[in-house]
Amino acid sequence: ERSCQIERERKAHLCKELFSHQEGVKEKKRDRMVLKVDNFIGGSFVPPESNEYLSVTNPEDNAEIAQVGVSGEKDVEAAVQAAKAAFPEWSGMTIKARAAIMMKFQGLVRDNAAELANLIVAENGKNFTEAMADVAKGNETVEYSCSLPQVAQGKCLRVSGRVYCEDRRDALGVVASIVPFNFPAMVPAWTYPIALVMGNTFILKPSEKVPMTMRRIAELMTEAGMPAGVFNMVQGTRTAVEAIIDHPDVKAVTFVGSSPVAKAVAERCHGLHKRVTALGGAKNHLVALPDCDIAETASDVVVSFAGAKGERCMMAGVLLTIGEQQALVEAIVEKAKSIQPGTAPGQMGPVITEASYNNIVSYIEQSEKSGAKILVDGRSWKKEAGNWIGPTVLLHESSSDKAMTEEIFGPVLSIYVCSTWDEAITIENSNPFGNAAAIYTTSGTNAEWFTSRFRAGMLGVNIGIPVPREPFSFGGLYGTKSKYGDMDITGDGGIEFFSNRIKVTTKWPKPSFPAAANGHTNGHASKKQATDHANFAGQM
Repeated sequence: ERSCQIERERKAHLCKELFSHQEGVKEKKRDRMVLKVDNFIGGSFVPPESNEYLSVTNPEDNAEIAQVGVSGEKDVEAAVQAAKAAFPEWSGMTIKARAAIMMKFQGLVRDNAAELANLIVAENGKNFTEAMADVAKGNETVEYSCSLPQVAQGKCLRVSGRVYCEDRRDALGVVASIVPFNFPAMVPAWTYPIALVMGNTFILKPSEKVPMTMRRIAELMTEAGMPAGVFNMVQGTRTAVEAIIDHPDVKAVTFVGSSPVAKAVAERCHGLHKRVTALGGAKNHLVALPDCDIAETASDVVVSFAGAKGERCMMAGVLLTIGEQQALVEAIVEKAKSIQPGTAPGQMGPVITEASYNNIVSYIEQSEKSGAKILVDGRSWKKEAGNWIGPTVLLHESSSDKAMTEEIFGPVLSIYVCSTWDEAITIENSNPFGNAAAIYTTSGTNAEWFTSRFRAGMLGVNIGIPVPREPFSFGGLYGTKSKYGDMDITGDGGIEFFSNRIKVTTKWPKPSFPAAANGHTNGHASKKQATDHANFAGQM
């Protein structure tokens, strides 16, 4: 009875949030107020030195909803100096004290989730359910960072006689993250919670396309008690990014975005001998065996390629079926066709910009010209205003079609029929990316065969979006276009990235134990130590 009551309360809460979302959408359309999104430096919002701003538009109709500052080197310098000034006191606090502030912040994000989701819907175009998930998944990393006092401690061990080794994790100093538009709350939260609790001070460069969500996050962080200068934001474009990377006091940089830019960021950082992890694009492959559960597989495949409008590096762009699987393909087509345009739960919103829309359409047109059969045509969603394109399903005759090999970053699924398992693995292995791959089967033996041969960093079994959850870290495969630089992001990979391991080896003099009153020595003096031939301490 109690569980039923909790479920009723949960549904009532979700209905209230949805009603608030719908009313908020109506209000915005009646009277759109253009918000100015400035830099957040030293605990205050400050305009950029240039006093220049870019338009932030709503993807539903491309109407301006905000203006975001365009920052330059002076703005970055101000942010770095604020973070640098805050570092001694912040890093000098205990990790428990830093985690306590983050714990309060986690509660504020949870309490304001619907408001943050509405901002995401407005600036990104996600549906409300996806926007709430964006906030919740980011807040999950915040929650994980609150556990760092229990999981980030160092080690100590007596390694020889009177010699002890210990390691500890020291903060790097000022660190920075450059984030994309597709997850306005979640992707920034991949880095700042762990970086901050580990004792670093932080500079975030949000995407100029979606700056409003993180502006509100900065306000909540201040409300949680974050000291001024510990968390900073610099708005802008390439000039701001390059100034952050080049600044000698920025000790580490993370980047998430397209592969060409990820490569450029990693190379620029490595040229300065600077720690960097840069996550790029993807072309993720799903393989469906004849024994897969048709209903579950079809549902999962559609969510994978059409969820979040296909604007995520974990979306599945290619489905390889082993042999003709007409029933599975028909089920996918039926589910894709049932999706409606909009931002309410279960609907699919518009892609981020008109340029993105045109890029997606170009891949559909190229596929059509090369002989691919269009099973579902998302171009039918085209409207006079907004960047609306629906789920698209293509059946290819050639595995070398551009839609089969290049990242589209939109709701397009390319299906190709393979005759053998080896052919499917050859296609998956030959693509230059290495983010994710998944196998659909009801056989553990079959699943193991594929997961041991896929060439990707994150693998799924009957899961088309195999995103690791904390404490597991996120990241593609080294040596591919999906990952450049050092280490993973989030989880234990984030702990490693945002700290230096300091190793201390200690040897104390032999203690002198006086004889006891009765003439006997205590046990310490009589204990004989084995000879340690690997010990270099005090001997040659």
